[in-house]
Amino acid sequence: MITFLKTILIILLVYFGLKLLIRWATPFLMKYIAKKAGERFEQAFNGTHGNTTSKRDKEGKVTIDKMPPKHKTHKEPVGDYVDYEEVE
Repeated sequence: MITFLKTILIILLVYFGLKLLIRWATPFLMKYIAKKAGERFEQAFNGTHGNTTSKRDKEGKVTIDKMPPKHKTHKEPVGDYVDYEEVE
């Protein structure tokens, strides 16, 4: 009977201890996650922004990195137009 009570007491202490620890540690964990996400966002933004500014050539020189796809200007006929008369 005593070992059963000890087991229940240990389970309750572990449960409430973890509950208290999680409640205390959550704000610090969230700050850490937000800080890391901000750093990654800033690194990604500066990485792409930095590449475009470093590729600048002399004033007046134009470089094209990617050509846009060419679109067809004329359309192929789909079918024949047939006149019809309404019959009463």
